[in-house]
Parts: sequence; structure tokens; C-alpha cells
Amino acid sequence: MVSTRHHPRDFPAPTTPGSIPSSPPNDVSKSVARSSPAPNSNVRKGVHTPSAVVLVWLLISVPLVIWDSGYIFLRPHSMPGGKFHSPIWSPYALYGTVDYVYGWPAFNARNGFTAAQGALNIVETAAYIFYLAVVYLHGTSATNTGRASTKKVKKGLSWFLLDEKVVPGRIGGLALIIAFSASIATLSKTVLYWLNELFSGFDNIGHNNLSNLVFLWIIPNGLWLIFPTYMIYVLGGEILYALEAAAPRPAKGGRVKSS
Repeated sequence: MVSTRHHPRDFPAPTTPGSIPSSPPNDVSKSVARSSPAPNSNVRKGVHTPSAVVLVWLLISVPLVIWDSGYIFLRPHSMPGGKFHSPIWSPYALYGTVDYVYGWPAFNARNGFTAAQGALNIVETAAYIFYLAVVYLHGTSATNTGRASTKKVKKGLSWFLLDEKVVPGRIGGLALIIAFSASIATLSKTVLYWLNELFSGFDNIGHNNLSNLVFLWIIPNGLWLIFPTYMIYVLGGEILYALEAAAPRPAKGGRVKSS
């Protein structure tokens, strides 16, 4: 963030050629001192600029993860033959035969990995819901200069997804950090999920033919590698830019320590 300051001239212009400028009278000096802005008084609040791709992805992925978590924590009632299985979790009758982590083999073996990653899903999803809520409630349309507009905004789904918007102030920075942290957690957990198969000799998915493996496991799970990586790139870039442009934080006592 760059601020502009209009400082008064150090000396008044000479009135005649060759004349030596004199110091301003004391009353003028006092007036200048009173009117001069205090340090950082003109620094504008930072703004977070949400990405439309990130917002669309979260609006799609958050309900899917909630649905997935419901299946995990309601087992065996959500599994085939359970009282909650149909119609909400009917697709898992097929997926449980593709990925045994979600099927009867893992459940009967009391494999804790399924519920463990489901518990992390809840934490990440809560962070994403917070981010979406902040953008909707505290966001406002952006001006041509990328600052927050002062005009009243009529909010709705089209505004949320299509309009260029910003979230000003500390709440915008907090939402940015939380979404960035959650995206790292999502990517790390998904990589762990894939590595678990690799180092177990593909114990849970190795029985599939190539078509089922690609279309029912690799592509669906690959989305949770691609989009969290994109979020890390976009949100991390914004954080890095803000750090590069920011002034050093004052030490205790209000003075910046010299190097």
C-alpha cells in the first residue's frame, strides 16, 4: 500500500532575485506543525480481493465435503443397507467398491484413517464457511483503482460470483489468512491420502480396472489437488505482496528498531 503526502515547502520562495530566504515566523511554524499529518495518518486500509475462481470452487466443494463427512460419521447407517443410506448417500454404494477406505473392508477392519481425514474435513470446511461469510457480509464492490466503493451494494449470488469486490480492513486480512491456511491443510491432507495408497501398494484401490480408477478415483480426488494448489498460489501471492509493501511494525513504545 502506497500513501501520498503533501508536505509544505521547507522555505518560502525568494521575493527578489538574490534575496536569501528567511525562516518563517514562529506562528507560521506552529501552524505548519499542527497541519502536518502524523506519521501513517494517510495510510489507507488494506483490502483483500477475492478470486472468482476460489469463490466458485468453495461454493461447490463445501457442500460436497459436508455430504462426505456425513457419510463418514454416520457409518454404518449411511452405508448400503443402513437406515440413512438411501437416497442421500446412495452413490457411496458404488464408490465404496472403488475405494475401500469408504467401503465395508475399512469399516470392518476398524481402519481409523477414514474418520481421521473426515475430522480434518470438518475443520477445513468451517474455515472455508467463515471465509465465504466474511466475503459476503463485509465485502463491497471495488472501484476502478481497486479500493472499496462507498456506494451501497445490492448483494446476491450474481454479485458474489461475478462482480469485482474487495473486503477492506482487518477482517479482510483475517479471512485471507484463514483461507490460505485451510487450503494448505486441504492440499496436505489430499497428498497424504494419495501417498497412503502409494506406500500401501494401492491396497484400497488396486483392484480397479483402469477406467474405474481414472474416472471414479483419480479425477474426482485430483480436483482436491488442483484447486487448493491454485488457492495457495493466489492467496499466498496476495499475502506476499502485502508484506512487501507494508511498513515495519513498530516495536513496543511505538519506535521502530533500527537495524
